[in-house]
Amino acid sequence: MTDADVETSSAAYARRFEGAVGRWFLDVQARVTLELLRPRAGTSVLDVGGGHAQLTGPLLAAGCQVTVYGSAEACRDRVHEWVRAGRVAFRSGPLQQAPWPPASFDAVLAFRLLPHVDRWRDLVAELCRLAREAVIVDYPTFRSANALSGALFRLKKELERDARPFRVFRDAEVAQAFGAAGFTATARRPEFLLPMAVHRGLRLAPLSRMLEAAARATGLTRALGSPVILRAERRG
Repeated sequence: MTDADVETSSAAYARRFEGAVGRWFLDVQARVTLELLRPRAGTSVLDVGGGHAQLTGPLLAAGCQVTVYGSAEACRDRVHEWVRAGRVAFRSGPLQQAPWPPASFDAVLAFRLLPHVDRWRDLVAELCRLAREAVIVDYPTFRSANALSGALFRLKKELERDARPFRVFRDAEVAQAFGAAGFTATARRPEFLLPMAVHRGLRLAPLSRMLEAAARATGLTRALGSPVILRAERRG
């Protein structure tokens, strides 16, 4: 589990999102996340495994109070300037045993994390323990080309040399994990119809935008897109 967010907090991982296609990926992710988060001024957000810093800037720009929690001090590197400036708080420790009491944050986020964690249900339970209102996560779903992830992983490795094996989820099992922790899944937003590896292979951001806009307009992304960004809210 430690390796999961240490890897995504690294400079090597950040390079996967360089260039026009990478920036487009992050823009889509940030837009959907903020639409689901619906932050108010001063909304407190804990970004678990958020050392990748992919959402730090957008959250700050939206007026959120941001805390990043990583499994190791190395996860501080990409958010260091914000931490030094006093704009972001950072803590490290076991991701499934965070050092805060229950309901310490308005919202808790975990991106680029669930597919690489063995005890992912325990992680979901911990995210829910920490959130007063909502948890937002992303995950690859079987309702997409990821249903063939095992067969296509060799192709993915050819397109993305640093690709890692990852778990693909059924939507029902994710909803059940949140339900067991007293949360209800209230919004589900798939990001892309085509696998991200295909867009990286194309290296043509305008073409990728056009293809994905058509997929959204026809409802294909909603039905078959991945990864999914999910919002779950505390019951009662």
